[in-house]
Amino acid sequence: MALLGRREERQERREERHGGGDVEIFQMREKLVSFGDDFWIETTAGRRAFKVDGKVARIRDTLVIRDVAGNEVAKVQERKIAVRDTMSIERPGQPDATIKKALINPLRERFTLQADDIGEIGIQGNIVDHEYEFERDGAKIAEVSKRWLRLRDTYGVEIASGQDVALILAATVALDQLSH
Repeated sequence: MALLGRREERQERREERHGGGDVEIFQMREKLVSFGDDFWIETTAGRRAFKVDGKVARIRDTLVIRDVAGNEVAKVQERKIAVRDTMSIERPGQPDATIKKALINPLRERFTLQADDIGEIGIQGNIVDHEYEFERDGAKIAEVSKRWLRLRDTYGVEIASGQDVALILAATVALDQLSH
């Protein structure tokens, strides 16, 4: 009974952080994302949600993200010729997105995620330790943290309802690559 009460309390706190809307939390494996490897992104209930397929190409490394039916929802590729850390996210039927590291920020790591259909999303926090937030127009739309999961070598990605889940998860995978 007490466990159910604590679970409801945590859900209420999450909803408050995201303006009262529902949130989804996905489970990612820490430091196991690499080109050439495959893994599943799961819900906190253990249901498989997306597969990350690591492909090593001749020209540039690629991570393809597929839904459970095997449909490609995003492709993450490192841009080899760039002044600062940059990765592109191709999305079938939607404009490509770009994730770039901010030039200078001594206190916290900052990135921007930009695409024509979503505008600009700011990402800041401790990327290496998986403790950061996605913000659009000053409102938090997603958060990445190790605090919610007790499993070793995992971290959670909490996404507010109404957001592009595949894009945020692809950006999280891209940030994991950029932080290595």
